[in-house]
Amino acid sequence: MGKVITIDGPSGAGKSTIARKVAEAAGFDYLDTGALYRAIALGLRGAGLDEGASDTQVEAALGKLEVRFTGGRTILNDRDVSEDIRTPEAGHYSSVFSARRPVRDFLMPVQHKAAEEADLVAEGRDMGTVVFPHAWRKFFLVATVEARAQRRFLQLADSGNPASMQEAMNDVVDRDRRDSSRDIAPLARAHDAMEIDNSGLTIEEVLHKIMSEVSRG
Repeated sequence: MGKVITIDGPSGAGKSTIARKVAEAAGFDYLDTGALYRAIALGLRGAGLDEGASDTQVEAALGKLEVRFTGGRTILNDRDVSEDIRTPEAGHYSSVFSARRPVRDFLMPVQHKAAEEADLVAEGRDMGTVVFPHAWRKFFLVATVEARAQRRFLQLADSGNPASMQEAMNDVVDRDRRDSSRDIAPLARAHDAMEIDNSGLTIEEVLHKIMSEVSRG
């Protein structure tokens, strides 16, 4: 397995943006695990499943899905769903289904395989605690709810799925509640992760903090 840098944190903490920048600066591959979970959610919704589905139903539906993240694009059953997964519905159900054991078991080997093939920057919610507990470097990004809601508001507008600021705030708060309280791999900072509050920091400032730590070798 190559070197792995994990970047975890709650919804709207800027993980994807920073992870891409870190991967580029370090010469590592980038793994967007959030995109993988969103793609799975899209596939399960396409199979007619929702919050009430049993684990048996989820497992059966997963048997008909294949997902991968390559070249910055998310592929579900040989179809590019990179834009489709950025809707509020996909975000909602990715949080719902990511708490299910069959989904996590399904994606674990996908994530491990990526780390076997190259040095990797992996971002998500449990990269440093569950997926890559022995990662080379670990970071945990946080920001105020207000800052994260503003980012979510702008992200939805840019993706062509506009929402009100209150809807963006509700989405962030709801994701925090689900991600932190779920029984399986709840959102938590790894004990050996460096925490960075980026509420008032620019992307470049956050990148500098991380790369200063990474450059220590």
